[in-house]
This record gives sequence, C-alpha cells and structure tokens, in this order.
Amino acid sequence: MDTTDQQSGHKKVLNVGGNNKAIPLPPHFQGWEHLLLDIDPRGNPDIVCDARTLTTLPPGQFDAVYCSHNLEHYYAHDAALVLKGFLHVLKDDGFAHIRVPDIGQVMQMVVSRGLDIDDILYQSGAGPITVRDVIYGYGVQIERSGAEFFAHKTGFTPKSLSLLIARQGFPHIWARANILEVEVFAFKGEVGECAADLSNFSCVL
Repeated sequence: MDTTDQQSGHKKVLNVGGNNKAIPLPPHFQGWEHLLLDIDPRGNPDIVCDARTLTTLPPGQFDAVYCSHNLEHYYAHDAALVLKGFLHVLKDDGFAHIRVPDIGQVMQMVVSRGLDIDDILYQSGAGPITVRDVIYGYGVQIERSGAEFFAHKTGFTPKSLSLLIARQGFPHIWARANILEVEVFAFKGEVGECAADLSNFSCVL
C-alpha cells in the first residue's frame, strides 16, 4: 500500500467499463480519485484494458472497484475472470460495488403483466426499453454501433451473482434487489465503515 495515500486518507476507485467519466459515481465515492478502465480508448479511459485481464495489473492498488451494468456483457466464465481481477487489484480492506440487471425480476414482471418479448418494459432516457433489450442487451445501441459487446451474454439474480462472487474469493457479500437491478457490495476483508450504509442490504456471506 502506498504510504502517502494511507497517511493522507486518499482513496482510489477503479470504475470498470464505465465508458465515460462524465457519468457520476454513487455518492459514497465523493472525493475519491476516479480512475476509468475500459477496453475502448475512444472514451479516454485512464487504463485501456480488457477487464478479463485485470490480474495482469499490479495487485492491491485500489480501495474500491465500481462496476455498473457491465458484468452482464460477459459470458459466465468470463464474468468469473473479471471478478477474480477485482479481488486482485483491491487493497486488503477494499470492496467491489457491482450493479447488474435483475433477470429474475424481469421474468416476474413479464409474467405478471402478460408481456411478450418485444413489448415495452419501461421508458428510459434513451427511449423505450423492451423485454428483449433487457434480456439480450440494448438492441438499438447494438444496431447503431455495430458492437456486439453491448449484447447481454449472461443474466443474474441476487443469489446467482452472490454465489459467483463468493467463488472468486470474496468472503463478505451484501446484496439487495432494486427495481430491475441487483446491487452488491463484496469485501475483500472485513466490512469497512467507509464502504456504504448497508442497512438496506442483506448479508449473503
């Protein structure tokens, strides 16, 4: 651990696949140094890297990893590699904050509303989002960009995501379901007070 950072209380968060630094981080990262990692250099990331190769970076250099709606773009075996990389780059008292679509909630909503795969599930700032978009990725974005990476290659529920994270070596996991979203805090060591208010989360492990 860098002793200068330790003495000054300086904290660093690695935003994995955030695509753009203009997108705000959650409030608990306010005042932290924000480093962006992305495979696409066009977004001017601080680190150009495929998240599946995070273990090639120097270990233990970040206090937190933030990954919002990116993990679902990997196949399940590749998502495991990404999570193993999170553990690698985190300091001993660090944590990962992960958000993904909740495919279980999507299925429940589809059944309860009697929706079909091309019916609109909800309205977003980017326009109407269909059931197909949530399951397979944002179709319009894929069509406009021609980038197959934007397609969703795996789906998660709070249980399945927590189990996948635990298998990569995180000993303490807190999870909750938001509207159509799973949100998880996974700690490399003991649960730290600086991470977040976890009163609305359930301790999984």
